[in-house]
Amino acid sequence: MKLYYSPGTCSLAPHIVLREAGVPHQLIRVDLRRHQLADGADYYAVNPKGSVPAIEIGEGVLLTEGVAVLQYLADQHAPALAPANGTLGRARLHEILNYVSSDYAKAYTPLFYLADGASRADAERPVIAKLGYLDRLLADGRAFILGPQFSVADAYLFAVTRWAIDFGIGFEAVPALKAYMARVAARAPVQQALLAEGLAAHGA
Repeated sequence: MKLYYSPGTCSLAPHIVLREAGVPHQLIRVDLRRHQLADGADYYAVNPKGSVPAIEIGEGVLLTEGVAVLQYLADQHAPALAPANGTLGRARLHEILNYVSSDYAKAYTPLFYLADGASRADAERPVIAKLGYLDRLLADGRAFILGPQFSVADAYLFAVTRWAIDFGIGFEAVPALKAYMARVAARAPVQQALLAEGLAAHGA
């Protein structure tokens, strides 16, 4: 299996899941600014969307979109990382995955594209609000976002929440989320994925 990734992006989530599941895989780095592979090949020729993650399941079989990739990997290779299909637990998994991919990840957009002279405080405000929501979810003492078991949702939530750290947004006001990030970061497969992508192994 091949994983097309760019360090520190949403593709970190399936990378973590591949390592959690012990699935042999090849990492192929994508330069998202130029949409090129390391050898200069055009990434659009691989994935016409030009985005990551993308996984090549077999010759000529490509799957894109993080939510789809994560659930495919769980169903095919790591059933312990997702509730069974047709259950309320699976619906809850859909709920949090869709929240992370839409509302939460998009809240960071103003920070990624902060214009000269724009207010950083204004750009941070939607992210801080969503960190507060996640902190309230975790404040009931659950170990992971869906409950006591690590799931693909945790890989995704961890990958996106790392962006707050990268932008210098502290976790002092969200202690449950801070503890959660440290807990996820301490997992060996997470450490391995971070190391392979050349990322700092900070959790909070």
